[in-house]
Amino acid sequence: MKIALDPTPFHHSHSLLELPAVVADLGYEWLQLTPHVDMIPFFGHPKADDGLVAKFRRACSDAGVGIASVLPVLRWSGPDEDAREAAVRYWKRAIQITVDLGVSTMNTEFSGRPEKPEESERAFYRSMEELVPIIEREGLDVLIDPHPDDFVEDGLAAIRTIRGINSPNVGMVIVACHQFHMGGDLPAIMAAAGDMVRLVHVADTMDHHRSHGLRYITNPPGNAVRVHQHLKIGDGDVDWDQFFGGLGSLGFYDNDTVMVSSVFAENENAWDVSRYQLETMTRYVEKYRA
Repeated sequence: MKIALDPTPFHHSHSLLELPAVVADLGYEWLQLTPHVDMIPFFGHPKADDGLVAKFRRACSDAGVGIASVLPVLRWSGPDEDAREAAVRYWKRAIQITVDLGVSTMNTEFSGRPEKPEESERAFYRSMEELVPIIEREGLDVLIDPHPDDFVEDGLAAIRTIRGINSPNVGMVIVACHQFHMGGDLPAIMAAAGDMVRLVHVADTMDHHRSHGLRYITNPPGNAVRVHQHLKIGDGDVDWDQFFGGLGSLGFYDNDTVMVSSVFAENENAWDVSRYQLETMTRYVEKYRA
């Protein structure tokens, strides 16, 4: 298992090529390449040419940091056909960048629209028909998160949707701070997913269902919103013994898997929080590895 840092909190203060050194200074051996305006931005065509890709790979090597995964977020399930076709083109370039970086794992989100689940599902599988042959040819592992506000949010529904692709190269991401949108029954989701779970994101969140649904109030009532946080371990309601213990029961710690610290709520303390995350994740892994 690789323990990686999502360096998003440092995007505002450091350039793309400076990020590997930051990750190394924080004690991590791996980073997750998340959407960055100079590489693969949110919902847009990748902006890096081959020269920049080579420079970033060299910067990682110079810092002694590996790239554990590449995370594009693109509208490959968009019910708008023009947007979906564009996302597939962007995905092809993102795949090539990943290969050129020497990385074999990509993780992403289902995307699509929850108010248009059937249209989004059709779009998703249409994209899969075109992309899965490329993914399999390149030997990539593509892992998908049922993100809040995607057309698939429930964890068990996500497992069924991924199985429908019928490819061993496609698996699942579990994001700890999304679990209260995934149905809340994390042990059942982990048990059903099994070795389909090959990448996890570690961040805490409040359970928005508490206080009879009145923990968070938006006006006017009935707004179609999704609320969650990316807090450091211990600042929310996630049961961390359940989370890390469940991964231990899956054998997650002794396989070719990735665990990512993804705290975004405390940029002003990002250095201290990132070190705390690494120390705390390592302690839990050691506790439940057996």
